[in-house]
Amino acid sequence: MKYTINTGIKCGHLEVVDVPAIVAGCRKKWFNQTLVQVNDSVVRLGMVQGKFHWHQHDNDDEFFFVLEGKLLIDLENRTIELSPGQGVVVPKKVMHRPKAPRKTVMLMVETRGIEPRGDGRGPSVTKATSMAGARADRTHAGRKTGSRQPTSGATSIE
Repeated sequence: MKYTINTGIKCGHLEVVDVPAIVAGCRKKWFNQTLVQVNDSVVRLGMVQGKFHWHQHDNDDEFFFVLEGKLLIDLENRTIELSPGQGVVVPKKVMHRPKAPRKTVMLMVETRGIEPRGDGRGPSVTKATSMAGARADRTHAGRKTGSRQPTSGATSIE
């Protein structure tokens, strides 16, 4: 399965985030778009169907919140099932595999620096440049830049 993970920030502060429009425009089975940055965290939108690979995040917790569909999160000893309006935090260092039997739309909250595919355990990635609506990381060499510029942030995983 091919995964598309866009880590470039789509909307800045005081910009409206239109989730239904993003969902309506997506035709991919596994698509992840970073929507906004809130302090040192990001909110990502996921539209998924199928299975992601087993992975863990060594230094970061990850929050999943289902908007529509059904999300299953396999753990080593059980599976968590989430329906619309439900969420769960997967703690750092916990091996997990998200999967969705049908199209599922979810929000994820995680630290800005998290590696979405897992820390050194996922398949190889190919970077692509995403210009539309992307925002630059606002910190550069320890100082705030505040400038709006395109970021490299689309990753395809096979």
